[in-house]
Amino acid sequence: MLLGILLLGVVVVLTLSVTTGTVAISPQYVWSSIATHLIGQPVAIPAAEDQIVWSVRLPRTMLGILVGAALAVAGTVIQAVVRNPLGDPYLIGIVPGAGLGAVMVIVLGSGALGGLSITAAAFAGAVIAFVATFALGRQQGRWPATRLVLAGVAIGYLISAFTFFLQTVATPGQLQRVLFWTLGSVSGATWEDLPALAITVALGMLWLVANGRRLNSLAGGSELAGSLGINVGRFQLQLMALVALMTGAVVAVVGGIGFVGLMIPHLARLLVGADHRRVLPVSLLGGALFLPLADIVARTVLPPTEIPIGVVTAAVGAPFFIWLLAGLGRGGERA
Repeated sequence: MLLGILLLGVVVVLTLSVTTGTVAISPQYVWSSIATHLIGQPVAIPAAEDQIVWSVRLPRTMLGILVGAALAVAGTVIQAVVRNPLGDPYLIGIVPGAGLGAVMVIVLGSGALGGLSITAAAFAGAVIAFVATFALGRQQGRWPATRLVLAGVAIGYLISAFTFFLQTVATPGQLQRVLFWTLGSVSGATWEDLPALAITVALGMLWLVANGRRLNSLAGGSELAGSLGINVGRFQLQLMALVALMTGAVVAVVGGIGFVGLMIPHLARLLVGADHRRVLPVSLLGGALFLPLADIVARTVLPPTEIPIGVVTAAVGAPFFIWLLAGLGRGGERA
């Protein structure tokens, strides 16, 4: 029932997102345009509205749904692996690594990175940061939670130092691009942005649900997982490689969007408990519901100016973070 409610909520938010903008479009036109393009239903709608719906707003909304789902699932996995309620993709250096790759292209030009585009450089930066974090966090064939977190924080700070240096030599125009990219945005989305990310999220989700029992065991501690016959080191590597792939694919397309991977998994656990076979699908739909809502706020709160979506997620996520810290300090619910 909960999954059905969340799925219905995603459909409602999708409709609201596509109808909202400088040009208001009725829900009837939205679904008529979708039906026309998907099943060839001959519905007469104005050409201008059809262009706005199909070519501009619907790809943007679908990208927001996929990004929210991917970040929420990634956060769920990271919190299980590092056994830290404050875990999210920023914690293990992936997002800072992607940011450095993109900033290098923006400030130094693609020629400095062998002709890589911003998207390719960001993905490469995410992968390199992931490899560095895991190389530093490895101990006797495993990745202890505390050591992995400390390695991710250290790599993240080191990468951020290079990123800040590049910002000091950037022009004002480059700085504006860097700021908007590092805070994230789904504006300018096209249909070409969706297939690779959709396949990554779908296959990753199927694999995670199939390994839900093992993920539950790992969340209970390495000793428990090992006693059940799980190769802890290999399983940790598989999980974090999947997280790096999903997060890298997201950040390479939309930039850095924080707090989704931190907040949504906790809300999912409050709703369905700690079993990852339930938490994962609820987190996926929760992220798919939350991020398009944040995007609606980002493009309507200060019209006609659009603010980075990361500002909105931080405005919601930071109070949640404080509430979570306060709960941990009282020895209360650890989500």
